[in-house]
Amino acid sequence: MKHILSMSDLTNEDVYGLIDTAIDFKNGKKSEIGQDKFAMNLFFENSTRTKSSFQVAEMKLGMKEIAFEASTSSTTKGESLYDTVKTVESIGASVAVIRHPQDKYYEELINNNMNIHIINGGDGTGQHPSQSLLDLMTIYEHYGHFDGLKVGIIGDLSHSRVAHSNAEILTRLGAEVSFGGLDSWYTDEFQGIGSHMSVDELCQEMDVVMLLRVQHERLSSEENQNFSKEDYFNTYGMDMRRVEMMKPDAMIMHPAPVNRGVEIADDVVECNKSYIFPQMTNGVYMRMAMIEAVLEGAKIDSETNQERQAVLR
Repeated sequence: MKHILSMSDLTNEDVYGLIDTAIDFKNGKKSEIGQDKFAMNLFFENSTRTKSSFQVAEMKLGMKEIAFEASTSSTTKGESLYDTVKTVESIGASVAVIRHPQDKYYEELINNNMNIHIINGGDGTGQHPSQSLLDLMTIYEHYGHFDGLKVGIIGDLSHSRVAHSNAEILTRLGAEVSFGGLDSWYTDEFQGIGSHMSVDELCQEMDVVMLLRVQHERLSSEENQNFSKEDYFNTYGMDMRRVEMMKPDAMIMHPAPVNRGVEIADDVVECNKSYIFPQMTNGVYMRMAMIEAVLEGAKIDSETNQERQAVLR
């Protein structure tokens, strides 16, 4: 596992392996695989949870972070992403965690035989593998399986890399995924996966309800102008009335940041069915597992190369 870029690149066995490793880290497992190694977190979009979570994960593994700020980097002078990452590789970083507004930005990098390990911290409206994996870890801790679970994803589906990642992998793991939110966000991709239901129906039937932030930064000016927070919350938002409709052991999840009073009410954020903050806690351990996986892949590759050289000698 040289890179982690998309959930479609991971086998089911990879996913379960990463979950097991993350749970081991949560239970106290130690690893020194990051000792004397450097990481750089290249975030070209704003982030609190993902960036800081990767930073903590890197430190827990003994890595040192090379500071990077997009606004003061050479990309403002016209440097390409490829040249930026090649520079990071050349100065000795082992891992580059990248968030970029371009969908599949990583294809240019891996097609040029980069030696540095790339972990996708989110690409445009494409994929968000670390968020998807920490979500899976949180569900697995609660239920112990995915097969047969009913999962509802509600919100800005078409612009959400979380929705794309989770809908794909949850279906592959045996869950039944349904959707809620504006009809215009329920695109062909999601129509091919599961049905579109009202929020009340989803709350009554689902084992897991995942809420998504309305991504105003990706909406057109006309869409933003016509958007009413109050109307959206009344139709699609999660309030305590809807919480009471849910199964006793059902889960409420959200990748955050939450827009209180838009997709979720204040008193729901930390209610007894909410796993929003446990998701964040699990994010550190899952990202440790991801970093260890790519570095262990490098270790295996190195050992294989040494064996080849020994045979040649």
